[in-house]
Amino acid sequence: MPNFVITIARGFGSGGRTIGRLLAERLDINYYDGELIRLASEESGINIELFGKADEHVKTNLFKRYNRSYGYKLIPPDSSEFSSNDNLFNYQARIIRSLAEKQDCVIIGRCSDYILKDDPNAIRLLIVADRQSCIRNVTELYGIHPKEADRRIEELDGARASYYKYYTGKEWDDPVNYDLCINTTKYGFEKSVDMILAYMRTLGHNV
Repeated sequence: MPNFVITIARGFGSGGRTIGRLLAERLDINYYDGELIRLASEESGINIELFGKADEHVKTNLFKRYNRSYGYKLIPPDSSEFSSNDNLFNYQARIIRSLAEKQDCVIIGRCSDYILKDDPNAIRLLIVADRQSCIRNVTELYGIHPKEADRRIEELDGARASYYKYYTGKEWDDPVNYDLCINTTKYGFEKSVDMILAYMRTLGHNV
């Protein structure tokens, strides 16, 4: 079969990253998260710190034209917009498409579900959990007070929603954007992975 790529959008504290890593291990395929920034930096020659600052944040006016049909066209190095957030996004989109064409892999966030929306071999997942579960997971993972965990969840999920809205014109947590949505509060991480693999088998993948 052709290559498949699993994209994972997730709420902070829902376990999306954990599920992504477990899937990559069970399937023996590559897992890409922060690595995408390094790959985009190497290809573009743009300082990796600029990608880090722009990553899943939008510093431009959200009311300017979004869901643009610019086709992720790269801006040339001699342009003053070469290191703009839009061009950083374009380079990340180029890396995501290139990876999807060449290998089976798991990709976390960065609008990868939207970037690969026309790829018939992309499996687009949304991982969520109820607020109390997210607070508990973040508290345990980072060793912080539940109130601080709640604040971080609100802040990061808000940033992800704005980033997604800016580059896609769609709502980040709308299940219509995805092929499969899983609530880890009910199923936990391991069973969620089992469900995803079962879903892939219905698509004809030998996993």
